[in-house]
Amino acid sequence: MEEHEQTSVTEVTVAATEAVISTSPHQVGAFSGVFAPTILSILGVVLYLRLGWVVGNAGLGGALLICSLALLISICTGLSLSSIASNTRLGDGGTFSILTRSLGFEVSGVIGVPLFLTRPLSVAMYIFGFREGLMWLTEDVSALSLDLGIFFVLFAIAYRGARLASSLQWLVLLIIGASLCSVVLAGPNDDSPFEIVWWGSFEGSVETGLKGTDFWGVFAVFLPATTGFLAGSPTRVELADPRRTVPLGTMAAISVSALLYLSIVVWCARVGALEDLTADYGFLIDHAVSPVLVVLGLLGACASSALAGLISAPGILTALGNNRLVPFSEAMGETVHGEPRNAMVLTGMLTLACLAVRDINAIAPLVSLLFLVTYATINLALIIEGGLGLVTFRPIFQVPAIVPAIGLSASIVSMFMISPLFGLAAVASMALIVLHVRRVGVPGGSDQARSSVFVAAAEWAASQITQADLDNPRAWKPNLLVPVVDAEQLRDSYRLLMDLAQPDGSIRLLGLAAEQPAAELGRRLARLSDAMGERGVRATWSMIDLDEYPKALAVGTQAFQGAFLRPNMVFLRLDRQRGVRLQASLGTRVAVELGQGIVLFMPDAEQGLGELADIRLWVRRGPRGWSPEHALAQGNLDLALLLGLRLARRWGGRITLATVSSPAEEPSATAFLDALCDLARFPSETERVVFQGEEAKSVADAIPVDLSIFGFPGGVPDLGWAEGIKLVSRGSCLFVCGSGSESVQA
Repeated sequence: MEEHEQTSVTEVTVAATEAVISTSPHQVGAFSGVFAPTILSILGVVLYLRLGWVVGNAGLGGALLICSLALLISICTGLSLSSIASNTRLGDGGTFSILTRSLGFEVSGVIGVPLFLTRPLSVAMYIFGFREGLMWLTEDVSALSLDLGIFFVLFAIAYRGARLASSLQWLVLLIIGASLCSVVLAGPNDDSPFEIVWWGSFEGSVETGLKGTDFWGVFAVFLPATTGFLAGSPTRVELADPRRTVPLGTMAAISVSALLYLSIVVWCARVGALEDLTADYGFLIDHAVSPVLVVLGLLGACASSALAGLISAPGILTALGNNRLVPFSEAMGETVHGEPRNAMVLTGMLTLACLAVRDINAIAPLVSLLFLVTYATINLALIIEGGLGLVTFRPIFQVPAIVPAIGLSASIVSMFMISPLFGLAAVASMALIVLHVRRVGVPGGSDQARSSVFVAAAEWAASQITQADLDNPRAWKPNLLVPVVDAEQLRDSYRLLMDLAQPDGSIRLLGLAAEQPAAELGRRLARLSDAMGERGVRATWSMIDLDEYPKALAVGTQAFQGAFLRPNMVFLRLDRQRGVRLQASLGTRVAVELGQGIVLFMPDAEQGLGELADIRLWVRRGPRGWSPEHALAQGNLDLALLLGLRLARRWGGRITLATVSSPAEEPSATAFLDALCDLARFPSETERVVFQGEEAKSVADAIPVDLSIFGFPGGVPDLGWAEGIKLVSRGSCLFVCGSGSESVQA
C-alpha cells in the first residue's frame, strides 16, 4: 500500500512489537501519557468554583442527578473513544486523528472545527478561574488586567516551553491532591448542622441577581467539568502503545474523577446551606482546612488545563489545515522546527476574543454545547463502524452496542434541551462544512482518504465511489472474479467461494466460452449466481464469447475495472488435469499483468475442506530479518492474513500461524509471530508454531489441517512450487498473491 506522508498525521506503528524493536526514548505510558494530563484537565475550575454553586441551585438530589448525567455521557463517550482508538493508529491531532481514520475526512472535518473551538473557549474559562483564585488572595488588581496578564504568561510558556509545562504535571497533581484532602477533612460544623435539601429552587447566579435558572442551565455550567478526558487526550505521537494506553488511561481518569466529584457534591450538601453555596463561588476555599492550599490547587489546575488547551489546539488546527478542512489551510498547516507557530498564534487570538465573555457561567454553556457535538459524533462513529461488520474493525477494547447508543442519545437530547437554537445551528453548520470538504476534495491514496463508513454505508451511490476512484484498505472486502470454462469445475470450490465472500464480499462469475457453447454456459452460470444470491452473497455473472482463454480472461477482467464493486482478486482452481493447469497458468499471468490479487485453490481430492475448523497460515520472514513490517512489505502476507481471518470467523474455527526458521533463529521467529499477531489484531487464542528446517519438509511434518494458506514466495505465482507444497501437505491448500491494495493493519 502506498503511503502519503502528511505533516498533520504522522504515521506510526503502535503494536507492542514495534516498541520492542525500536522504542523512542520520549514515548510514555498510560499513567504519565494519558491519565495524568486527562485528570488534570478534568479536575479544574468547575470543581473548585462552581460545584458548590451547582449544589446550591439543584440541592443534593438535583446535583447528583446533574453529575450522574454528565458522567454517564462522558463514560459512554470515553468507552467509545477508547474502543475506536484501540482499532487504529494515533497520529498528530489526537482525537481528530482517531475520528479521521474511523469516519474519513468528510465527517471528521465536521467535528474537527467544533473540537478545535472548544480549546480557546476552555482556555478562557480556565483563565477566569485562575483570576478568581488570585483575587481571593488580593483584590487590588482589576479583573481585566489579571486576565490579560495570565493569558500572556501562559501563551509565552506554551509558545516557547511546552516541555516545561509537561514536566510540572506531577507537582500540580500533588498540589491538587493535597487541596482536595484539605476540603474533605474540613467536615460539617456540628454546632449548626444544615438539613440536607434534595431538590433546590434553582435561584441562578449572583451576576444575574439570582433571578432564577433551570436544571439544564445548571447542567450546562457543570458539563465542562467532565469534558477533560477529551481535552486531555494526547494530540502528538508520544505514546508507547496507544491502542492500550489510551483506553486504560482515559477510563482510569474518568473513574477517579467521577468518585471525586460525587464525593465533593455530598460534602457541599452536608457543610453548607443552599443559599450560601449559591452566593459564594469560593465556598470550598473558605471552608477548607487550609484555604491557601485550596487556592494553590485551583491555580495549578487552571494553569495546567489552560496550557494543555493552548498546546493541543494548534495540533488540531494544523491537522485541519494540512487536510484542507479550514480556510487559509496552507498557513495553518505550516510548522517551524516542528512547531505549529501560525496555528498557535490564531489560537491565541481566538482565546483573547473569548476573554471578552468575562464570566465562567456565560462561557461554560458554550463549551458544553461544542463538546456535546463532539461526543455525539464519537458515539455515532462507533455505532456505524461496529454495525457495518467490516473485517478491518477489530478493536482490542470492545464495548457493548448499548454504550455508544446511550452516549449518542444523551448527548443529542442534552444539546437540544440546553439550547434548541444552537442544536439547529450546529446541524446547519455541519452541513456547510461537509459541502466545503466535498468541494475542495480530500487527500487521496491512503487508508484515510475516504471514510470506510462512507464506502460501506453508501455502496448504492456507485457513481460517487467510481468517480473518486479510491482504493480504501479500511473498507476492503474480497470482490472475487471467478473465470469459469465449465461450471462443473466449481463443484469442489463452491463452499470456499461462499465463505470467502460472506458477509460483505461479492462474486463475479466470468463465463469464458472457450470449450462449450456460450448459451449453455450462460444458463448454468445464471442458476449458480441465483443460488449464491439466495444464500446472501452478492453474485453476478457475465459471458465473454471468445475462443482464446487468455484473451477472453483479459477482456473480462479489464471490462470490470471501471465498475462499482470491481473485482480485486481472481479466484483460480488448480488440479492435475492438464487443461485446468493451463487455465490456471494463463489466469495467473493475466491477473499479474492487470494488477489483480490471486487466490489459487488446490482442493484435496479425498477430504475437500474437511470439518471446516482448522486453518494454518504459513508466513515467512522479511528479506532483512524477522520484522513484521518487512514481511508485510513483500506483498502477499496482508491478503493471506485477511483471508485467514475471514474464514476463521465464518467457520468459527481455529487459526494457527506457522513459520520456518533455523534453530539459531527460533527465538526471533517466535517473537516475529507474536508481533505479527499483535500488529494484525489476531485473536489472543491464535496458536503460533515455529518449525525448523526446510519449508516443504515442515509442511509435510505438520499435523494435517482442513486448509493451509500460503503466500507465493517473492510475490510471483509459481505453479510448480505450489504443486510441490500441495503434494506434501495432505490437505486442501490456498495460495495467494496480493495486489498491494490490502492492509491487515487498516
